Amino acid sequence: MFRSIRKQKLTRARQLPTVKEMLPLVRIWILICALATLAGWTLSAFGELNVAGYGVFLAFTIAIGWHVRKKFQFGEKFSRKIFHRLRRPLPLCFLALAILIFIGGAIYPPSNYTGLQYRVARVLQWLAHDGWFWIHSPNYRMNDRATGFEWLAAPILLFTKSDRALFLINFIPFLFLPGLIFSVFTQLSVRPRVAWKWMWLLPTGYNFILQAGSIANDTFPVVFALAAIDFALRAKKSNRISDFHFSILAAALLTGAKASNLPLLLPWVIAVFPSLPLLRKKFLATASIISLAAIVSFLPNAILNSHFCGDWSGSNLEDPRLAMKNPVAGIYGNLFQFALDNFAPPIFPQAHWWNEHAPQFMPHFLVHAATYFDDGFFALGELPTEDWAGIGFGLSVLLAISVCANLKLRNLSFASFCNLQSAIHISIWLALLAYCAKSGLTNAARIIAPYYPLLVASLVVGKMQSQIVRRNWWNWLAAISIFLSFVILIVSPDRPLWPAKTILSKLSEQHPNSAAISRALKVYTTYAQRSDPLANVRQLLPDKIDAVGFVAGADDMDISLWKPYGSRRVEHFFVNDPPQKFHAGKTEIAVVAGLNLKMQNLTIENWLQSHDAELVGSTNATLKVGEGPQSWFVVRLK
Repeated sequence: MFRSIRKQKLTRARQLPTVKEMLPLVRIWILICALATLAGWTLSAFGELNVAGYGVFLAFTIAIGWHVRKKFQFGEKFSRKIFHRLRRPLPLCFLALAILIFIGGAIYPPSNYTGLQYRVARVLQWLAHDGWFWIHSPNYRMNDRATGFEWLAAPILLFTKSDRALFLINFIPFLFLPGLIFSVFTQLSVRPRVAWKWMWLLPTGYNFILQAGSIANDTFPVVFALAAIDFALRAKKSNRISDFHFSILAAALLTGAKASNLPLLLPWVIAVFPSLPLLRKKFLATASIISLAAIVSFLPNAILNSHFCGDWSGSNLEDPRLAMKNPVAGIYGNLFQFALDNFAPPIFPQAHWWNEHAPQFMPHFLVHAATYFDDGFFALGELPTEDWAGIGFGLSVLLAISVCANLKLRNLSFASFCNLQSAIHISIWLALLAYCAKSGLTNAARIIAPYYPLLVASLVVGKMQSQIVRRNWWNWLAAISIFLSFVILIVSPDRPLWPAKTILSKLSEQHPNSAAISRALKVYTTYAQRSDPLANVRQLLPDKIDAVGFVAGADDMDISLWKPYGSRRVEHFFVNDPPQKFHAGKTEIAVVAGLNLKMQNLTIENWLQSHDAELVGSTNATLKVGEGPQSWFVVRLK
């Protein structure tokens, strides 16, 4: 009896802070995301995606918030409990990481390549045209991809005329991860002691800490994946229709953020199924929530893709290799990529040698599988970056050892129970296999970020895990894993928290023949310029022009030409568009990418002659380290 009481006290003391305490914040975040998406689509439909349109919608939102304000009241001891509990080592490490992430996000402009190349860029296009539209551009990602992140970014870009605050879209939900992980884990039969350890460890995964200060969108929907399951399981216990409604909204937002999250609806359907009788309660309110969920999900994008390109997923616009043609090769190829990216050394100076020679000594079946995938199947980087990292080496090793120790103790998790929880555990693996069978994307370890928490929960379930996390060796491994996370966050090329260029420049002067130092300096320099890579091209533009054309490839970035935001608009053109197309877009000045011309077997002289244009100026600029400096031309159409 006394042992049971002591155990209950220990459990209560370690729930730091659980979703029960942070439930109002999680609900508010879900509503903000849902209303932002609703505003984006609604204002676009009326051609009012502008300050006036958002002003009207904001007034409408405030009125609703005032009506339901009582549902989001906090306890008096809420903040006191959080700060008291954050004094323990694991939560203190999480707090320190969160502070460093915030500092990095605040002092550095966004530099995520795809974030700037199509997510921010297409929001600027929509704002310039007062609403969503199918953009005439070689950059197909600006049209067919999910829009959840973008509809949150739109009002920030519109009102601040800056992208510096966009990292908060990732940072805010990052703070919710510990509480949500603990709540979901314990509801999925993970022992409280084990859940408490992993609630602080899992958010230290490299992808989570690197993207929390970024404008990437892989980890952004993790909070929706967790909240969808959590509210579904809560609805089963509480019989409250509000929990059921928030579960539906979270699941919809999960798919609205990325189409690759669609398989995660399988575990959600299983979790929410016992609560379906709640549909009979407040039918009109439930119908309204379902309608809202349809709008904030991937459904609008699927309808628009079907209309404009004849395929709901937009895959016929993409590289044919991105849609897997061989499901078997997709399964073992993606599983290999998960293992490769997650178990890669955190600092890997031999990455260049590996990338050149890996296909030569890999098994034939993997080399064959690589032919079905996008480029970079075997590729690794010297350091984990937000472009490709999964949860990383430290957590992967810790998790693998925990699973092996569990098997050694002969504790087979799924053999001990057969219930709703076991069905959810099995379904998450089926969802992962469904993703693997369909996707030919490389860097899969970062794309499956929303899958990780449920996958980890299925691997650490069982009573023996409670003994394993008590062992000294396990806690030492956990400490090493957290230490590696601090190192990765500090040395990250995206937002280095050390004077990287200063130190590397001096080392380069002292060791001019060092290829490693030269490579490191080149990487950090390119990442430092990534937020504004065509700044020298922008300087060639004439003053006070309202529009500039952009003639480039599908993977080129136009973000520099928009700056300062609100000063001009950028119109995209294909390299073979006739001059009349430029005149119709009222663009007298255009920027032409030399690399794109080269890939089309054209020269700038050929293009100028065919378009009756003259050269204003030219310069070199680097968008990617692998491509190096490329030619860029500013031209005037006569």
